[in-house]
Amino acid sequence: MTGLKGRDFLSIADITSQEMTHLLTLAAQLKTGEVTANCSGKILGLLFRKSSTRTRVSFASAMWRLGGQVLDLNTSLTQINRGEPIKDTARILDGYLDILAVRTYDQTELHTFANYAKMPIINALTDWEHPCQVLADLLTVQEAFQANLSGLTLTYLGDGNNVAHSLILGCALMGMNVRVATPKDYAPNAEIVETGRKLAGDRSTITLTEDPQAAVEGAQVLYTDVWASMGQEDLAESRIPIFQPYQVNQELLAIADKAAIVLHCLPAHRGEEITDEVMEGPQSRIWQEGENRMHAQKALLAALLGE
Repeated sequence: MTGLKGRDFLSIADITSQEMTHLLTLAAQLKTGEVTANCSGKILGLLFRKSSTRTRVSFASAMWRLGGQVLDLNTSLTQINRGEPIKDTARILDGYLDILAVRTYDQTELHTFANYAKMPIINALTDWEHPCQVLADLLTVQEAFQANLSGLTLTYLGDGNNVAHSLILGCALMGMNVRVATPKDYAPNAEIVETGRKLAGDRSTITLTEDPQAAVEGAQVLYTDVWASMGQEDLAESRIPIFQPYQVNQELLAIADKAAIVLHCLPAHRGEEITDEVMEGPQSRIWQEGENRMHAQKALLAALLGE
């Protein structure tokens, strides 16, 4: 893992397949206690422009459990809120912190932090990607099937958003087939899909479709997310009839592999993108997935800090 020390983690595409494998292995070992890591004396900063439950708490818990400390930087109480340039804030925080996780809207803001700060910068969610979520997702799939991820099929249903983008890239790195089922005009970004296909090479496939039944057939993992992401709340009601055929329900789950698991990055709008029956059902791994945010981020922090 020494190759990750000091690096930024702005996108799933920033790491190699081998590095992803090592991160998932380390996360599993840290979870069971097989290995330990010590980040004593290190300080993690959390700079979030968007609301957060799992990302904020899992990062803080991960760092505390590694022996480090956390500064939660409320942007409304910083000079960023008064218009201080990101490049100025980045250079100042670089003198105070050892590592910084940023949750914001624009991916380019992350790149500005990375360009002006020497410490590692982590993407804690942007409108473009959510790479830390996918580390936990793949760890959960690995636990569920107790096997190499290569050759498994993950079907994502709903909006082709930031989570869909990171799933495409992450699954491609691990040799998993990805099927993305969205309504017309809601497909994932073409640039992300092309990058994913380059990462996958001839090991796996990435399929885009508007047919949810065809996408789910025989899949080992069904994944969904809210139909309107943060910042799109005013569109939520109007999207319901458009996305209704993509709801993860018992009928759709029955088409998948008999051993299929269901994932959701949360928070969920029960009765919209997923039914309560499926969310609380025996094939759901949603709560395990949520807990794995912390374990995956422990591995990421330890690797980037070189501890």
